[in-house]
Formats: sequence, C-alpha cells, structure tokens
Amino acid sequence: MLQVGETKYKDNAYSNAFVEVVTFPSRGLIYDRQGRLIVYNKPAYDLVMIPNDVHSLDTLDLCNTLQINKEEFEGLLKKMKRGRDYSGYTQQTLLSHLTPEQHGRLQEKLYRYPGLSIVQRILRQYNYNVAANILGDIREVNNRDIENDSYYKSGDYTGDLGLEKSYEKFLRGRKGCEILIRDALGKIKGHYHNGQNDIAPIAGNDLHLSIDIELQQFGEELMRGKIGAIVAIEPKTGEILALVSSPSYDPSLLVGKERGNNYMELVNNNFKPLFDRSIMAAYPPGSTFKPSQGLIFEQEGITNVNTAYPCHRGYISGGLKVGCHGHGSPITLEPAIQTSCNAYFCWGLKHLLDNRKKYGNTSKAFEVWKKYMVEFGYGYKLDVDLPGESRGFIPNSAFYNKIYGEDMWTANAVISDAIGQGEILATPLQIANLSAIIANRGYYVTPHVVRNIAGVGVLKKCVQKHYTRISREYYEHAVKGMRMSVLGGTCKSGNVAGLDICGKTGTAQNPHGRDHSAFMGFAPMNDPKIAVCVYVENGGWGATFGVPIGSLMIEKYLKGNVAGREGLASSMKSTSTYSVKAYGSAKSASSRGNDKPANTQNIVKKEVSKNGTEQ
Repeated sequence: MLQVGETKYKDNAYSNAFVEVVTFPSRGLIYDRQGRLIVYNKPAYDLVMIPNDVHSLDTLDLCNTLQINKEEFEGLLKKMKRGRDYSGYTQQTLLSHLTPEQHGRLQEKLYRYPGLSIVQRILRQYNYNVAANILGDIREVNNRDIENDSYYKSGDYTGDLGLEKSYEKFLRGRKGCEILIRDALGKIKGHYHNGQNDIAPIAGNDLHLSIDIELQQFGEELMRGKIGAIVAIEPKTGEILALVSSPSYDPSLLVGKERGNNYMELVNNNFKPLFDRSIMAAYPPGSTFKPSQGLIFEQEGITNVNTAYPCHRGYISGGLKVGCHGHGSPITLEPAIQTSCNAYFCWGLKHLLDNRKKYGNTSKAFEVWKKYMVEFGYGYKLDVDLPGESRGFIPNSAFYNKIYGEDMWTANAVISDAIGQGEILATPLQIANLSAIIANRGYYVTPHVVRNIAGVGVLKKCVQKHYTRISREYYEHAVKGMRMSVLGGTCKSGNVAGLDICGKTGTAQNPHGRDHSAFMGFAPMNDPKIAVCVYVENGGWGATFGVPIGSLMIEKYLKGNVAGREGLASSMKSTSTYSVKAYGSAKSASSRGNDKPANTQNIVKKEVSKNGTEQ
C-alpha cells in the first residue's frame, strides 16, 4: 500500500470541498466603578481572500471598487504573502478597516470576485476621551505575537497598552469557525451538515474597573498644562480610583486607519504622552518620605514620640549642613511632620545608622532600614495590573560600599536619604501606596485597576493584605503629624471643613531646573476612603500645586463636588508649568486635541530654595 509522506494532497482535497471561515468574538466591554460604560465595540470590516480560490480576478475592476491604484493593490498582496502564517488554502487578510464606501461597493459586487469575502471585526470606541494610559489600545498582531501565541493569525488584533494588554486573554474571547461546503465547480453551497459542525465565537469577559471615570476626568483637567501624575487609592481595598498621567492623549487617536500615524506622533512628542508617569516615572519623593522615616525610628527604638532634636535652620553635623526653614527648636516627631523639619529626620537616620552598639556597623544598620522601606512598597514593583511599572530605587549597603569602600562610610554620607533625596526614587503609585499604608495603620492591598472580571471574579492578588512590622501606635503618631500639617503646617491650604484631611508636602530638588511639587494625603482621618499622591514636575513648592490638586481630588471624591472652591479648581486647570512652544504637537500630546494651556501667560515663575527646605 502506497503511503504519502506529505499532507498537501489531503489538504488540497479538503480545501476543494470545504471552506473554513473564522468568526471573531465580541471583545469584552469596560465599565467604571459606578457601572458607567467606558469602552465598547463598533463593527469594522476587512477584505479577506483564500488565494487558491481566486481565479481570473479582474484586478482593475477591484481596484476601482476599492478606489486604490494597481501599485497599492500589489503592495497589499506582497504584505499579505509576507505574513508568518500565509497559506494559499486559508483565509488571509488583504485590506483592513474598509471605509463605509468601500464596504458598500464591495457588498454589491463581491460576486464578481470569487475567493474574496468580507469579515466583520470590531474597533474600540470610547464614551470618555480620558484614561488613555489606563485603557490602552488594540493593534494588528505582528510576527512575534503569532510566534508566542498560537491563538493569533495574521490580521488578528491584540491589546497593545494598558488594560487592553494586561487583560488581553480575558478581553479577547474565543474565535469561532463556520465550515462551508463547495460544489464541484467550487461554488459555496451552504454550511456543512447545516452548521452542526460550526463553532460559535465566545465573547470576551467584561472588565469592571475600580476607576471613578468622573474623578479621573477631573484629575486630568487639573493636570492640564503640567507634567506629572495623580494617583488616588481606596486604602482598605487597594482599588485605584484615579490614575492620571500628564500630558495625556485622546484614546480614540489609536483607533482605525490613522492609528499608525497617530502612534508615531505620540512617540515623537517631546513630552512622551505614551509614558505613563503614574507608574513608570521614578522621582525623588522629597519630604513625602519623612513619615516613613519617623515610623522606622520609633519601631527600632531610636526615638519615641517625645524625642526632640535641634534644628538650627537645618541639620549641622561634622561640617555638613542640610538646610531647613524657621520653626521651633528642639522639635519632636509630630510637629516635625507638621512643619516638614529636615533636621529631625536627618538626626534620626544618623542615630540609627551610626548605632554600632545595636547594629555592629553602618552597612548592617542600613540593611535593617532598607527592609522596612521594602515593606512600605518601595524599591520593588507593587505589581499593579498594568504593564510597564517601574520599581523606583532604594539603594542597599552594597551600593554604598561600592562607592565609598567596604564599611568606610557613615550616616552623613547618605543623610539625604532621610528626606527623600539622594539616591531615593519612587513612583507616584508607591507614594500613594505609602499614604494608604499610613491611613490603614500598617497594611496595604496590592493596588489594582480591575475590580472584577465578569464570569471570573476578583483576582487573588487583589485581596491580599501586606503588613509592615511597625506597631499601630506609631502610625497614630504619623497620622496626627499629617493632620497637624493640614490644620496649621505645610498643607494648611488644603484644609476642607468636615473632611479631616491628613497630608504631607514634598518639594523635591531637581538638578535640571525648577523643583518638583509633591503631596501625599488621605481622608477622612479615622475612616479613610481615599489616599492620594500628586506629583508635578517643575512645580516648585509642594504647596504650590501638590496640596491644592490633592485636596481638590479628595474633596471631589468624598463630596461629589468642590463647591466653594471652584475658583481654585479653575486656577489649577488653567495654570501651566511649561510653555506652549515647548509643548510640541497639540494633537498628539493633548487629551482633547487642543489641550494648550488656557492661559499661556500663567506660567509658574517663582524660584524655590535649593537647600531642601519645605513650604
């Protein structure tokens, strides 16, 4: 008996009798925490062909129908044949995203083009032109996608950025298949076995987000004309309420035929709107770092709530001075947080790191300090459910041993770490998470954007609590200091009656220009429902942008409005920290296509101190 080692004859016979047509599922929809629909689907159409079924094609007529020239048509054929999974026997995509006019004309004349057919796909549509950094987009698969996942074939689409990428396997659903039968002349006669062997597509899972889309929209408006980020978290659950990166862009720019051109505009924009500063940017946290230091000092027995350190307009030790502003001296922890005293935290770190009796040497003491910082969520990724998260940077003793020599350094060499400067880097997400830890008095839940996956539920990592080793009583001291800061300290402009906001400013030194303005806080004090970080590059004092924007976000979420402070909100929305000229393409960098600062002359010009002082 003769055996044929190749399957091509069998494949030929099968393809002569049957045609397998892929049917595509509806992609999962995306809703916010209030059930408001954010992302939905719109039908789109592709022209596909089975090359071996194409006979005597009137190329000129087809080109006229599509309103393209012969060279364009030949380019489409070449691109199709370069596909990794190209086969003359299977369905291949010739032209994606048919225009309504192309689709209409083809429907009338398709009978003239045997081997060609129209396949319905979907395009994403948006009810809000915000949250592009969260949502992401979809794009046509490339060879690498096809190689890594057998689900994909040429012409398919996959999530590219944001949630569309990280939840791709939930959103995409499962393809279906229709098996059609031909007669001896190759004409389609209908479904094989009346469709009994067809496989229906299964729609993707809907995503229900923790994001409050109206709070997100408000945050993006407040950050208009600024570079930086806002992160808002529900402390008890780790649910992210808003995740603002600025500048941003309209998510609909990355839909349809113009996606490629718009994408390159965004890539080439000077301010990198595709770079999600809320989770990717690593900044010096500045004085937002200080409450964590006070907690470590108390837990390690270096200080207690009554320990007082001197401040002579700064920390002065061995010829080294770290500047500070005027306030009472000596000073204890709670007022040190209230006034953002640099000296208190520098002295605390010095007494921890140079305590050889307790730790043996500075290197070992520093490793103790670093372990606490890791428990606070610094130095490593928090594992948020979005791609591209940065880990920030918390040095270890080996890092400094390499610079200064093995055990050849003391606290003064790294004293800037005490006030969130030096080598310390953190993402806005990590800073907001620290605020949530303090609000919770000692734990956090992994921050996440997806609240529930329809048909699946909540992912395990989204409910796990991560505890620090620091006693609750010490958190109460930090909370009190942060409340004092809002009542009469560096955050006093952010006080809102009845909300019991707790906060901490940060003015992070920037060697490349104006300092960065930062704020972290939460509210209400004893029943926290929101924790916030605001970071504005080149914004100056923490009180200049960080405090007002942060307090407005808190008020908007807790009250639903900012009644009585509309003027402040309007001022924040219209104030720019950079010039329109430097902004680049308005279309690619804005969230609305014309997001130039409303008042181009209202640019922050106030110079700030370079000595680490806080206002």
